Amino acid sequence: MTELAFREGIMDQIRLREQRFDERAYLFVLSSLEHSQARLIERRHISGPELAHACRELALQRFGVMARLVLEHWGVRATADIGDIVFTLVDLGLLISQPDDSREDFEDVFDFADAFEREYPWSAAHV
Repeated sequence: MTELAFREGIMDQIRLREQRFDERAYLFVLSSLEHSQARLIERRHISGPELAHACRELALQRFGVMARLVLEHWGVRATADIGDIVFTLVDLGLLISQPDDSREDFEDVFDFADAFEREYPWSAAHV
């Protein structure tokens, strides 16, 4: 898969609305959305919790045991941050939301420490 990149000026627009996250966090959420869609038989709306779980899955695939550290380096420390990224992209017209979608859909979907450490696929904590 080729690297995603924003066209010129998009990050400037994003930074005017939200400065907490690295550009790579936005691109990663978009990659996670596509990752989630690619597993479906037919494209459809992806809910907040589904996207949060897709982000976890893709982070573990790409970064392994470093997944949490990489996401935190980009400013993503909780599933609510994924929602903030999504709704920044929605506000800019780069993503489309459904009328009943909200930032709250992303709150407390999972705990990062649990998802990336205690529940890590090869963690001794599972034994």
